[in-house]
Amino acid sequence: MAENRRHPNVVNVEEIEPVEQGKGHFGSRRRRLGTAAGGAALGCMHLEVAPGKTAFPFHFHSAFEEALFVIEGDGSARIGPETVAVRAGDYLVFPAGPATPHALTNTGSTPLRYLALSSPATPATLDIVAYPDSKKVAFASGVDPIKGFRGGAWVMNLIKQDQPMLDYYDDEPLAQT
Repeated sequence: MAENRRHPNVVNVEEIEPVEQGKGHFGSRRRRLGTAAGGAALGCMHLEVAPGKTAFPFHFHSAFEEALFVIEGDGSARIGPETVAVRAGDYLVFPAGPATPHALTNTGSTPLRYLALSSPATPATLDIVAYPDSKKVAFASGVDPIKGFRGGAWVMNLIKQDQPMLDYYDDEPLAQT
């Protein structure tokens, strides 16, 4: 990042080194703007997706809302069971929870550039519990604040800590080459 910045809370996208990530039909270049500009409660990332690539696997967030603003290019947004064409100027919102899983694919012939914004996680709806004796970890999100952890959640799972880690792209169909 540039040494002579105008202000600690101002950053230009060109001042941040891009991080590239991908496998198979997945691929993106991202720059984290929010943290670079000193943000703590609002995330913002600038992403660039090459033609034919999908930025991330189809997913939903359990603890925070995400929004995308398309700056340049054309794509298709898979939102739940639907696929919607998107273009420069479109704003997409994905509230937390399983009703809005999403993925964005570049369907154009030029790079797709967009901003991804996210709210902070809500501790009341998210919990991770560790069990040192049994080496288990339980996680739950979308926890009902009245019924609690065992009263139901969008996602709830119990795993053993000593199981092999999975690669981010394991079992994702677009990651197969």
